[in-house]
Amino acid sequence: MPPAVTDSLDIWAVDSQIGADGSISVDFLLPTGIYINLDVPRDATISQIKQLLWKQAHAYPLFHLLMEIDSYMFSCVNQTAVHEELEDETQRLCDVRPFLPVLKLVTRNCDPGEKLDSKIGVLIGKGLHEFDALQDPEVHDFRAKMRRISEEKIQSLVGLSWMDWLKHTYPPEQEPVVPESFQDKLYSGNLVVAVHFDNCQDVFSFQVSPNMNPIKLNELAIRKRLTIHGKEDEEVDPADYVLQVSGRLEYVFGDHPLIQFQYIRHCVMNRTHPQLTLVECCTIKKMCEQEMIAIEAAINRKSSNLPLPLPPKKTRTTTSVWDISNPFKITLLKGNKLNTEENAKVHVRAGLFHGTELLCKTIVSPEISGRSDHVWNEVLEFEINVCDLPRMARLCFAVYAVMDKVKTKKSTKAMNTSKYQTIRKAGKVHYPVAWVNTMVFDYKGQLKNGEQVLHSWSSFPDELEEMLNPMGTVQTNPYTENATALHIRFQEYSKQPINYPPFDKILEKAAEIARSSDNAAMAGRGGKKFYVVLKEIMERDPLSQLCENEMDLIWTLRYDCRENFPQSLPKLLLSLKWNKLEDVAQLQALLQIWPKLLPREALELLDFNYPDQYVREYAVSCLKQMSDEELSQYLLQLVQVLKYEPFLDCALSRFLLERALANRRIGQMLFWHLRSEVHIPAVSVQFGLILEAYCRGSVAHMKVLAKQVEALNKMKTLNSLIKLNAMKQSKAKGKDAMQTCLKQNAYREALSDLQSPLNPSVILSELHVEKCRYMDSKMKPLWIVYNNKMFGGDLVGIIFKNGDDLRQDMLTLQILRLMDILWKEAGLDLRILPYGCLATGDHSGLIEAVSSSETIADIQLNSSNVAAAAAFNKDALLNWLKEYNLGDDLDRAIEEFTLSCAGYCVATYVLGIGDRHSDNIMVRKNGQLFHIDFGHILGNFKSKFGIKRERVPFILTYDFIHVIQQGKTGNTEKFGRFRQYCEEAYLILRKHGNLFITLFALMLTAGLPELTSVKDIQYLKDSLALGKSEEEALKQFKQKFDEALRESWTTKVNWMAHTVRKDYRS
Repeated sequence: MPPAVTDSLDIWAVDSQIGADGSISVDFLLPTGIYINLDVPRDATISQIKQLLWKQAHAYPLFHLLMEIDSYMFSCVNQTAVHEELEDETQRLCDVRPFLPVLKLVTRNCDPGEKLDSKIGVLIGKGLHEFDALQDPEVHDFRAKMRRISEEKIQSLVGLSWMDWLKHTYPPEQEPVVPESFQDKLYSGNLVVAVHFDNCQDVFSFQVSPNMNPIKLNELAIRKRLTIHGKEDEEVDPADYVLQVSGRLEYVFGDHPLIQFQYIRHCVMNRTHPQLTLVECCTIKKMCEQEMIAIEAAINRKSSNLPLPLPPKKTRTTTSVWDISNPFKITLLKGNKLNTEENAKVHVRAGLFHGTELLCKTIVSPEISGRSDHVWNEVLEFEINVCDLPRMARLCFAVYAVMDKVKTKKSTKAMNTSKYQTIRKAGKVHYPVAWVNTMVFDYKGQLKNGEQVLHSWSSFPDELEEMLNPMGTVQTNPYTENATALHIRFQEYSKQPINYPPFDKILEKAAEIARSSDNAAMAGRGGKKFYVVLKEIMERDPLSQLCENEMDLIWTLRYDCRENFPQSLPKLLLSLKWNKLEDVAQLQALLQIWPKLLPREALELLDFNYPDQYVREYAVSCLKQMSDEELSQYLLQLVQVLKYEPFLDCALSRFLLERALANRRIGQMLFWHLRSEVHIPAVSVQFGLILEAYCRGSVAHMKVLAKQVEALNKMKTLNSLIKLNAMKQSKAKGKDAMQTCLKQNAYREALSDLQSPLNPSVILSELHVEKCRYMDSKMKPLWIVYNNKMFGGDLVGIIFKNGDDLRQDMLTLQILRLMDILWKEAGLDLRILPYGCLATGDHSGLIEAVSSSETIADIQLNSSNVAAAAAFNKDALLNWLKEYNLGDDLDRAIEEFTLSCAGYCVATYVLGIGDRHSDNIMVRKNGQLFHIDFGHILGNFKSKFGIKRERVPFILTYDFIHVIQQGKTGNTEKFGRFRQYCEEAYLILRKHGNLFITLFALMLTAGLPELTSVKDIQYLKDSLALGKSEEEALKQFKQKFDEALRESWTTKVNWMAHTVRKDYRS
């Protein structure tokens, strides 16, 4: 068991019993080959341990051969199996936590490049030597290219002014769309802003126009301070100061109106005064200079891992694939480690795909017997000529075991029949054994030839195409020892390498076809006659299937599509025959004159259905119009669709790297989205290489990220310790043990003064240990609380979960955030609260704790002496709001509740969010309602004994209505307005139905348990009533609304049962 898991043998654990005096037995290996065992204090620093070793080494042979003590440092193998040099000797051994207590004394490395490589390996959780060991030309070329991008970026940072550096490092967070509702939250049309002065006690309040820009506010504050101190005549340039959000790493500067800054907007909407600090530029310059030192050091260093230059290219004659008219063939040689039953026969199914389009009929090999090794030596000839193979064609294989009948439970268990699809025909059953995919052309566009060994994957998706898995990775299984291996040979058609034509040749071909066409000028023009037909087809959602006639019509009228329906490009691409080179060439020419799509429309082109390199490059060129705020909104999907890219070097990976290097906020998000999945074998190399490139181009950011990684490792260790002891001790003792642990230097230092991984603007400064605790649920999440540096601000809380997959919560919260944006764009602010959530590793991550909030269950329980009656107390919620809101504040709190309740009613209905009980619906003291815990989405509602426990479309109980109606039973006006909010919100989301479907489709590759196939996304199409008229859709929603009202008693019964269980457990 690795040391990361705390158990009785974990010598680094806080409660380790090894060494009653607090010492640990460590083995040391000296450069002279001498081995020494020493007991060293668990809390000793590396420097102290080195001194202890040096004293002991005096008594051992060959000591005279050693150099001065400062010439050496220790190295070890860390917990991610990466070789780490312990250059920082102020850290303690128990913080380093080597995999084993073995330290090697090595000569201090003078090569700063090697030090950087070591630091990058530790930070990304994957040693860079692993990339070298692959000896893969594609990996080599990609690293060299990414390094050039990173080095160019880092060079561009040298000599930046302090203001330009600030824009890059802490870019202002803005929301350009200003909701109409903000006006009534101002004070006589003005903002009230408090401005503090850095390094002194002066604080001034100003009433200013929301349209004032920051530099003007600087000038006002400086003038007032000079006047108060009697220095009116002193000249001070307001441009030498910058406004910082008090207590945060967030700055307010630039030419934008104050109301467009997210922080200012948030304060206005919550009726709080913005707290800003005026910081002198010399403070910013100092921060900038410190980073410049690291940047200049990075520029001067030469890395040991720099890819060797390739030998000069020899000019070789090549053949164009378009000149080869032979049928495409491969030879299926043999299969190893199939591990089927003795009486089973095995066959291999093979198919050629472009996206999900099958290019020709699949081929099935003969069935042969055997248990582990099978030899076919069979030529498989496909009904497609080599010249018609598209550039991104992929060859897909699946191995099936065939048996005469279904076996007994014992044997079927081994074949996983219950989990995967099977085919029954002619009295035989076909069981999937393994699958593997490979590209027909390599990363340079050369048709593959010769023999290849394909190590296969054994886990099949729920949905297959022609019993194959074309959506699966084209990477082979890196765990070759136990993987099924297929040996194939690509046919050789020429003595020379066969290449796919370069882009200019493709356009030449299209021009040649156009010239030979009689009606080239009028090609593809249908006139008004077909306009209505095309319009109807183009307005369909992305899940709608096109029939053959419709596809032919779209392709024939492609120029009409370009002029009248440019957003129809995805449907045109699906209508194209990708197995006809002439059509492919014409499409590429048409793409050059196709209008740019809006970024939201272009996202669909990154789906698996559109694998063509030039199509994806076009899509990325459309995404370049995105602001950083919009890019961060869709970054989750953009990282997932990297998995659809068959080659490392692609437009999308370059785009993401360039934008991350230009904006540190994007950089941090990209880092964690990649690092949280770097353990997945199919993407480990691809994601690891992008992480390496980001680190090389953002050396100064590495220190910040390393601090976050260290803090998360500490939280994981603490969580493991709590789980271990949870069965042995009471909750109170467990909480005391946790707090004792957090007071230790190792934990306090690691968990203090870091930028939050959830939001780099938030500083997690000083632990408030007395408020820290862990929660009762199975995985014992940690609730870590920090003091707030902002004057009078709430405590800052984060929740660390280890053992739960947070990616589904992350997706749901992202979609809620998008709904909030779309509603605000339409002038409707429904006070949605999409709190922060971030997966940081395999089944681990962080959640933002929302301050001043309680669950409905706790509010109800605290108002009733009997748990069973608590859920039926309709006054509990309104009384709770009255307790914290007096006079006009109560009216505002009820309005806040009404708006947010409407938003979440519509959102939970559209997304099919299940498992809604009183412990995962919360209310803030200002009246804002919000939902938490999204373990069940897209209509996957909980059931017991086959009966669905949730029978309502969304949660709308009578105690909610009681609050909305201000406690007055007959207040139909307030309830009517609430209903109107819901209907408006629903119709706004319907208009963006295609975007929601696209975003969920792009997440299919994430492997979320409730989003595994296109069938799962059908729920969205039904809930948004896509394909129906607006009147029909609204009628459907009104019926669901009435149903929620009518069946609300069932919700109360479920809540009662939940509350009784909760009360019993406590």
